[in-house]
Amino acid sequence: MVTAAILAGCGGGGSSSSSSTSAKSTTTSSLPAPPKPPPNAEEGTVFVSLGSAAGLGLVLVDSEGHVLYAFSKDTPEASACEGACAKAWPPLLVESGEPEPSNGASAARLGTITRGDGTRQVTYAGQPLYTYSGDDQPGQAKGNGVSAFGGTWTALKGSGTPAG
Repeated sequence: MVTAAILAGCGGGGSSSSSSTSAKSTTTSSLPAPPKPPPNAEEGTVFVSLGSAAGLGLVLVDSEGHVLYAFSKDTPEASACEGACAKAWPPLLVESGEPEPSNGASAARLGTITRGDGTRQVTYAGQPLYTYSGDDQPGQAKGNGVSAFGGTWTALKGSGTPAG
């Protein structure tokens, strides 16, 4: 997260604009480049973007390019993932302000809920969002289709429906 905050705080730096050509090129590597936050993004802003995930195509990703997942036990009003579950599947949290769409994600589908511990979790199409501790690098989707903690975890397309 520190890296994302530093990058987001850099905004109009020269390296930010020069990296856009490599992100647009078609790559045959197994891990795509993470999406870039919009220029001049304020530090601490949480972005939800569309990014490539191995075997799934375009799915929702966080500011660092890590795949975002929905949990089948959740409801639009509440997360069912606490304690050990939240350690394995960290919720995507926003400390202040609202989450921002980037790179094709829908602003109309973004929202937040308040978790049992008082933190605010980002939602998309009414589904609370999580990363997966088993995804070591941006673009990995090792958690897609995993059954754990009494439910199934799925990466989401930009429409808010399950991917692959």
